[in-house]
Amino acid sequence: MFITEAYAQTAGAPGAGDFLGMVLPLVLIMGVFYFLLIRPQQRKMKEHQQMLSKVAKGDTIVTSGGLIGKVVKVVDDNELLVEVGENVKVRVLKSGLSDVRAKGEPAK
Repeated sequence: MFITEAYAQTAGAPGAGDFLGMVLPLVLIMGVFYFLLIRPQQRKMKEHQQMLSKVAKGDTIVTSGGLIGKVVKVVDDNELLVEVGENVKVRVLKSGLSDVRAKGEPAK
């Protein structure tokens, strides 16, 4: 009287629509991650590499450790000789630079 009869329904075969419905959100999430995280980071790294390749004598630089100094000599492709104080010179790796603050005069 209060209980209704339940009829079993045949289950439909899983179609391509179900698979596409599962994969499409994952593809969209990956696209969002690429454009919001990966691509800007790659661009920032590229700009940093260009900045490191253009460091020359006379530039004022900031290291990742916080030292500020003036480039006295470019030792080789990976090292700089930086003057951080009066008669205080330090060898610094180019990869340890975080910023080039002021460009110096071109070498004569």
